[in-house]
Amino acid sequence: MSAMAAPAAPHLSLIVPVYNGADRLPTSLGQLRDFLRAQPYASELILVDDCSNAETRAILEAFASTTGEVRLIRNEENRGKGNAVTRGMRAAVGNYRVFTDADLAYPASEVGKILADLEAGADVAIACRVLAESRYLMSPTFFSYLYTRHVMSRAFNAAVRWTLIPHVLDTQAGLKGFTAHAAEIVFPRITIPRFGFDVEALFIAKKHNLSLTQTAVFFRYDEEPTTVRFAEDALRMLRDLVHIRRNDWRGRYA
Repeated sequence: MSAMAAPAAPHLSLIVPVYNGADRLPTSLGQLRDFLRAQPYASELILVDDCSNAETRAILEAFASTTGEVRLIRNEENRGKGNAVTRGMRAAVGNYRVFTDADLAYPASEVGKILADLEAGADVAIACRVLAESRYLMSPTFFSYLYTRHVMSRAFNAAVRWTLIPHVLDTQAGLKGFTAHAAEIVFPRITIPRFGFDVEALFIAKKHNLSLTQTAVFFRYDEEPTTVRFAEDALRMLRDLVHIRRNDWRGRYA
């Protein structure tokens, strides 16, 4: 009797870290499901629950139980977005692996742009909100935060370019993609569990000479997330830059 062939890997693994947000989650999950079902390729949707509240957990469990090709991973304690994305990336089996935010600040269709860059030969593809071709939609509730957020974001990216990654214009966009090969190089080496993981992932990719493409996107600002506290997060992210440089000196990313 001949051995059964192993099933083909899905073309795309889409990883979504989730922490609370029960009011918007059913709509976001439905849009992601509809987007993936409309594509001509096989895919898997990996939801990583970073110890959300009971309401959010119930929504995720109900969705996963009634939707094919969905895997639900749960952290028993809150460990941060970086940890959630890393768990999802390491669990993924797709040829291409993209992560996006659960609030769909980048509409589901923008995943297709990142995937197209990977299919065209990039090892890593990232959304870049500051390219001239990028477009955004902003709620009036966000206006009071715009100046502070923009200035701090630009200052942080300038520090990243000066110290670690010279040519990346927008390290913190929540939409990034990796080939399976790139993901298997980058994510076992991640050490930062929270917001600074994006920079660490891109720095590791650079260390290993992986090619990177920056893509113009459409994105949406609805309101300032409560998890973002400007001064505290700025200090934490600067500490993360030092942490990455120290890891590099110690050969952690070799």
